[in-house]
Amino acid sequence: MDHPEITVTMPAYNRAGLISRAIESVQSQTLSEWELVIVDDGSTDGTGNEGRGEGAIVLTHPRNRGKGAALRAGIARAYADGAEVIVTLDADGQNDPADIPALLDELARSDAAAVAGYRAARQDTAWKRLQSRIANGVRNRLNDETIRDTGCSLKAFRADAVRDLPLFTGMHRFLPTLVKMRGGAVAEVPVRHRPRRFGTTKYGMWNRVFRSLTDALAVRWMQRRVLRYRVTEDLP
Repeated sequence: MDHPEITVTMPAYNRAGLISRAIESVQSQTLSEWELVIVDDGSTDGTGNEGRGEGAIVLTHPRNRGKGAALRAGIARAYADGAEVIVTLDADGQNDPADIPALLDELARSDAAAVAGYRAARQDTAWKRLQSRIANGVRNRLNDETIRDTGCSLKAFRADAVRDLPLFTGMHRFLPTLVKMRGGAVAEVPVRHRPRRFGTTKYGMWNRVFRSLTDALAVRWMQRRVLRYRVTEDLP
């Protein structure tokens, strides 16, 4: 497709045996003029080949570069393809692609530059929920934010809102904040959350809390130092 209206981009790292299920779940949705881009982030188990076999566009990192880099690669491809809307989604199967239309409806209805899903009933262990609650609290406190669940991967963005966002490891945790920093509004909608049935999480306490602290401090610095100005031109 030369100019998809919607690009769904899905980072994946060592998700062989699971990526095909995730792709089929996305493909079962009724979306007009769309494409699916898988970013194989240096997998060693054949994830990329499995994705190609399911008919997805697959981008490949020769080595693992992290979720932020994978998302950025998918966003760049979507923008180059002329997509108007970019939807992000993890490959672990816990978010339900059936919620994508709700995000797109909210994006179309509102003036928001982005719509972030928040997991209304999380199907995770108490320990994992606690880690996420602490990490969300740290990010929101330091960045003067109110995002309910920035760890939820299911989000929709107007393509122009994410074209030139700052690049850094861990940026995926701050996409709504970075959109706001550029003047865009962010809406939130509840989404479903499914138990993890296959694979294992790639995150632990270090990823969720301690790295969130250092990254949030960096984003706070950017918020305070970002250039904000208006230009007028006096015509002769």
